[in-house]
This record gives sequence, C-alpha cells and structure tokens, in this order.
Amino acid sequence: MFPDRIKFLFCALILSCGWISFPSLAQLNIEIFGGGAARIPIAIVPFSDENRLQQNITSVIGADLQRTGLFKLVDTSGASPHIPADVVFPDWVNRGASALVIGRTVAMPGDQVEIQFRLMDVSKKTQLTGLGITVPSSQLRSAAHRIADVIYEVLTGDVGVFSTRIAYVLKQGNKYALQVADADGYNAQSIIEYNEPIISPAWSPDGNRLAYVSFENKKPVVYVQTLATRQRHAVANFKGSNSAPAWSPDGNRLAVVLTGQGGSQIFLINADGSGLQRLSRSSGIDTEPNFSPDGRYILFTSDRGGSPQIYRMAVTQSENSNAERMTFEGNYNVSPDYSHNGKSYTFIHRNNNQFNVAVQEIGSRQVQILTNSKFDESPSFAPNGKMILYATEINGRGILSAVSSDGQTKQHLSVQSGDIREPAWGPLPKWK
Repeated sequence: MFPDRIKFLFCALILSCGWISFPSLAQLNIEIFGGGAARIPIAIVPFSDENRLQQNITSVIGADLQRTGLFKLVDTSGASPHIPADVVFPDWVNRGASALVIGRTVAMPGDQVEIQFRLMDVSKKTQLTGLGITVPSSQLRSAAHRIADVIYEVLTGDVGVFSTRIAYVLKQGNKYALQVADADGYNAQSIIEYNEPIISPAWSPDGNRLAYVSFENKKPVVYVQTLATRQRHAVANFKGSNSAPAWSPDGNRLAVVLTGQGGSQIFLINADGSGLQRLSRSSGIDTEPNFSPDGRYILFTSDRGGSPQIYRMAVTQSENSNAERMTFEGNYNVSPDYSHNGKSYTFIHRNNNQFNVAVQEIGSRQVQILTNSKFDESPSFAPNGKMILYATEINGRGILSAVSSDGQTKQHLSVQSGDIREPAWGPLPKWK
C-alpha cells in the first residue's frame, strides 16, 4: 500500500534521496464499468478531413462522453454529413440517435487547424449549439475536450470537466514522481521526481500551482510549485511534521497540519509561507483539512473522540477547540473532500474491513457507499461534482479509479507498471 493511511499516523518512510528520470507516459488506460439507466443516444460523425490531421478529433469527443456513463454512441457508418444542409434527419431517427454531432476541419497556414462543429437535435431538426475555433495542430486533443465540454453542458445542463487535469503520484520501486495529466489520462508529465515519498498533492483554485508534501530532506515538508515555470518554495518547513496542505478558495492561504507546537493540529498559513496561525486545538490528531467552497468551514479528520472521524469547524481568527462531528456510522471515516456546491462531501468509510468511497449529504447527514473494493483511498471530487477520483488496489497494485456521484458508473485508470496513488482532480480551466 502507498503511504496514504500512513499520513494519518504521521509515519515516514526513510529511503535514499536522488533525482530519477521517469519515462514520459502517453496515457492512462481506462476501463469503464456500468452506466446510467437512461443514456442519451448520440451520433458523432467523423469531421471532414480529420483523417489528415495528426490527432483524430471525433474519437476523443466520443471517448469523453462515453466515460461519463450518460451517453450511448450511435453507429455512424455509411453517413458523412458535415453541415446542417447535408443532414437527413429521418436516417438518424431510424438509427436511434437523439443528438447528432457534425463538423469539419480546415488546415490553415502556420500549422493551425480551424475546427467547426454543430450539435443537432434530431427530433426537432434544429441546431442546439455550435463552435468555431482555430488551434495549433499540437492542441487538437485540447480542442476536442473543449467541444465535448460544450456538448455535455448543452445536453445535461451541467458543466463539463473534460478540459480539466488530474494530479497523482506514481511509485515505481523506491522511486516517486508527482505527475499531472489530462482528465482522460493523456499528456502525463512529471512535475517532480525523487526516491523519497511524495504525498498529498493539492491544486490551487486557479490551477496554476500544486501544493504537496515531499520527504526529500528526510522529513515531511510542504511545498508549493508553479506548474508553468517549475519554480517552487517551501511553505511549511517547521520543526516536526508538516503535512496535508489544502488551499483556501481564494488561493491566498493554505491549511496545513503541523506537529511542532505539540500534537498534530491544523494551522493556516499564507501561500508565501508567512502569517502562520493556529486553527485547531485538541488532545487528538487533527489532520486532512479541506475547505468548503465558500471558505467558511473546514472539514477534517480527527481521532479526538477515540476513532478517526470527520469533523467540521468554522474558519475563524482564533483557535477553535469546538468542532461538529459529521460521521457516526462505523469507527473509521477519513479523507473528506467537499463537492463543488458545498452540499456534500466524499470520504473513505471502513465497511466490513473494506475501505470504500462514500458520500454524505451535509443537510440530511445521509451516507451512501459508492464502491465495494477492498482498499480505496484519497477521494477527490470533479469540479462539477459528478465524478469522484480515488486510489484503489487491484491484484496488489495501486491504480486510479473514478466513480459517478450516484455510484452507477465506474472507471479504472492504470499504467503499464508501478503504483499510482494520491489523486487530486484539478479545477475548471479559466476559459470556463
């Protein structure tokens, strides 16, 4: 197992330090299980001339939509409309399509590609939306994700997250790499690589920085790294353990867990490492803080009541010894992560000696267990609240998985070798 539950006990793995060169990963392999009972049948016709491009666009759009479990891809063989005037709507009715995606591509000077697409309502014989963009040929996958986002939002009413990124830790032997990839697993890149543990990656609200914990100096230290420049600085490097960073919604502060003043307690600190302020005070271990979207509350894990449970406290200017206990089912509930609207949160619940992803509605306190695997860890909500990314273990190897917030659709994401753990789903891109 990866040192995820070890974070709660603040145990460190002591390994030799050094810089390791990791191979670039093209993608995470994705397997989809299940799906919604009423999936939207959608036909995605290959765009004109996309076979001349270095990246197929419509296959990316189809894969994005299919991964949600909300869409059923309709066969488009033998048909090639690219503009509304070419569409024979009765044909698509007979094929069982409710929605139709058509488009064209045009190679432009300077290695640019113009892409135009239209989303058609088959039964009403009308256009629902369309988009025209021009991108470098190196950004065709990103353009496809953006088109899939538009389609998803129009047909479901929820914002799409195909243009987002995920972060995770890859462990191969005694080597660790913090990696960032597109939400579909492509374009994985190592942000930092060591043969000391790296844990707890956390995205800044603007998606430009990652906070994480590195053991490279033989003790846990919290760093913040800017992705574009690779520059980083130590935010929390105090006596004792420095761990579990969590960003405030405005991106100006982090909650961190420190042991330097006795015990394991939650502190607030500015993103530049200044302005340390103690937030919690208890006789137990307080850890794994997570801000509510409005910044008013923090969920966290504590054993102050005798077993690890989820608590909530207000973010105030003074130390807070009072906290509201949120979980009461079972004797092990850890790793809370708020949903995008603050009305629920995901966490890990021990159930019959299994560690599973669960969701609790804050208002009703109703708990729903979403997975039935043996060792799930580190759940992280998608920024639209519809999917949850988490780490799990299959055949003794750590992989990433995702489950829909209703438990209907599950995905496994894996690489050819090594364990992948500590996932964190990034925010929506700025253009949204």
